[in-house]
Amino acid sequence: MELSVIAVGGVISVVLVALFSRRLGVAAPLLLVLAGAAIGALPKVSATTIEPEWILGGILPPLLYSAAINMPTTDFRRNLKPITGLAVLLVVVSTGIAGLLFHTLMPEIGWPAAFALAAVLSPTDAVAATAVGRRLGLPSRLLAILEGEGLVNDATALVLLRSAVAAMGAGITAGGVIGDFALAVVGAVVIGVLVGLINVRVRQRVADPVLNTAISFVIPFLAYIPAEDLGFSGILAVVVTGLVTSDLAARYLRAEDRITEETNWRTFAFLMEGFIFLLMGISLEDVLFEAGNQGFDIEQAILYGSIAAVLLILVRVMFVVPLVAMIKRDDRRAADSKPRVEGWKNRLESDDLPEDLPRHHAERLEARIAKVSADIDFRMRESLGWRSGAVLAWSGMRGAVTVAAAQTLPLDTPYRAELVLIAYVGAAVMLLLQGSTLPWVIRKLNVEGDSTEELMRQRLVFVGELAEAAENELSRLAATGEYDPAIIERARHDSLAGRQEPLDPELDPDEAREEYIRLRLAALEAEREQMLHHRRVGTYSAEVIDHTQRILDLEEARLQQISDQDDR
Repeated sequence: MELSVIAVGGVISVVLVALFSRRLGVAAPLLLVLAGAAIGALPKVSATTIEPEWILGGILPPLLYSAAINMPTTDFRRNLKPITGLAVLLVVVSTGIAGLLFHTLMPEIGWPAAFALAAVLSPTDAVAATAVGRRLGLPSRLLAILEGEGLVNDATALVLLRSAVAAMGAGITAGGVIGDFALAVVGAVVIGVLVGLINVRVRQRVADPVLNTAISFVIPFLAYIPAEDLGFSGILAVVVTGLVTSDLAARYLRAEDRITEETNWRTFAFLMEGFIFLLMGISLEDVLFEAGNQGFDIEQAILYGSIAAVLLILVRVMFVVPLVAMIKRDDRRAADSKPRVEGWKNRLESDDLPEDLPRHHAERLEARIAKVSADIDFRMRESLGWRSGAVLAWSGMRGAVTVAAAQTLPLDTPYRAELVLIAYVGAAVMLLLQGSTLPWVIRKLNVEGDSTEELMRQRLVFVGELAEAAENELSRLAATGEYDPAIIERARHDSLAGRQEPLDPELDPDEAREEYIRLRLAALEAEREQMLHHRRVGTYSAEVIDHTQRILDLEEARLQQISDQDDR
């Protein structure tokens, strides 16, 4: 009964706060933490009945999987260097510096506990930043970097936390920590790739969208559980599984399956994200009570948590400065290489290649050059400036995962309750300070988002290419003489103009509809192949590709449903 009340109350609270946040223009996570703190102050309300493992092992894996399957793999690849820098190197640096701070302030806790607390506070939570960024129209590249950082940094921090906890019970060398980290990453990547491939191949054979989506709900745990049992990073395995699924789903899953999965996972992610921030607020009363009950100086813990928050903000700012300089340097180098790549393209187009070069090698070379050219165009079009860099530096909010991870510290950890309180204060200060001021920072810096005109231009050109692919396929089918010319013309008209008109009354309705659906599905398949090619190469922005894929999916699902009804 108690669990039912928690679930119902949590859903209602998340929905209500989301509605108010949209009206107030404030990021929902901030209001959820405040609402949770108010709820936690009520009599008989406590978060102690919810184990931290439920967050780290029950909610976080599907939440990160949901984010990963919606992350365009091309964007992740193009921004791999800054994502790796923020999600791995910055987390390691932050852990080291914050660990030194905690040991200086509290030498009695020992080095392992100091670094464990630092590891807990090191990963950021991108939910609040991306929510504000989307509402205020931040550049898509900046949002992709923030989302990519949020996917990976939890895994880095939890591996460091595990190493620090292990050092509490037995001696562990720096080499041992590095070896453990490398093993955790490599093992997680292998498991993630395998589970992702199996996931897509199995679901490819399940024609029912309900069953297909039901299978997807267990996939994060099929990656997380074996990875954790083998001593690898379960969180990273989940992220890799999601990225592999995202890359393959567009080709191998049915349109109806993708639509159903996206809707269900978006709902789940919305509720779970809201729930963990709400829980963060509710747990405030328990954290304060536990620290006070053990006789710790609460004011001192709050001071230390605030100092740590300020330090970590400064560390991120200092890290982002050379990171943005590196990105700008790489963008300039890419622009300088544009003439050379264009020369390669012109040589390919003029067939100025060795006669003995195998055809498949030439096609592979052409695809490679097209991808490099598209990457260069992306860097020239969406170069990250210093204003965007300032927003990136100020988007280091921490979240509920920090609080949950702190509560996984062993019960015999010295001053455990005070350490948990320090972690809570540090996370809360950064979330409330940076989250509440981020909209002001974005407006003050006047960070410009993606050009609407450029997106419209890309969309028009892209739709034109898809229409040409559909036209070529319909012309090929018309040449076979197997289809009624009137129905082919109707399918051609719909492919190009996207309009629906009544079928010719002189045609047999059943036969005409069957032919029409076959032709439209064939045209859609040609359009999809063209879309997949540009998705793989990265010719157009992820927003344009995703928008076009949704249109194709909706049309294909509609036609497939009509066809299935006719077959019954």
